[in-house]
Amino acid sequence: MTLSQIKKFSDKLPKFPDGRIDYSNSKIAPVITVFIKYQDRILLLKRSDKVSNYHGKWNTVSGYLDEVKPVKNKILEELKEELSIQEDIILNIQYGKYWKLVDKKINKTWLIYPVMVELKKKPLIKLDWEHTDCKWIRPEEISKFDIVTKLDKSLKNALIKKYETTNNNKAITRFSC
Repeated sequence: MTLSQIKKFSDKLPKFPDGRIDYSNSKIAPVITVFIKYQDRILLLKRSDKVSNYHGKWNTVSGYLDEVKPVKNKILEELKEELSIQEDIILNIQYGKYWKLVDKKINKTWLIYPVMVELKKKPLIKLDWEHTDCKWIRPEEISKFDIVTKLDKSLKNALIKKYETTNNNKAITRFSC
């Protein structure tokens, strides 16, 4: 998604007091779905009952594209906010194939921008209020979990490389999940 596309949403929708776009009553919302990869595993996160949708379902890091700023900045913000993952342990960011999901159960169309973030080291995961649990799994195991609607398709699309960026910084971290 380009900044001009996000700006179009910004121009049409209400804002929160802090200036972010409020998608609460919008039937359409652009989001990032960020898969975290370390070696041959990806991280799944169980959604808490404090989030607006999909309580108790397994997901990954996600967030509304609710500010007119580069998508990479939003990815880094969500990783830090939801899991305390810092940019210096990121080896690679791969932007996958965009897709649209119409979820009739909640009357929302999601414009999903899947991303695969590969880490240099296994991090110490610190969950925020949005999640209650986490598990490192092999990608082919995703169907064994009670996942948010079509998360498996987002994973497939995250693996279809659109373009990528790398980060060559070093870090030493620990792992807790």
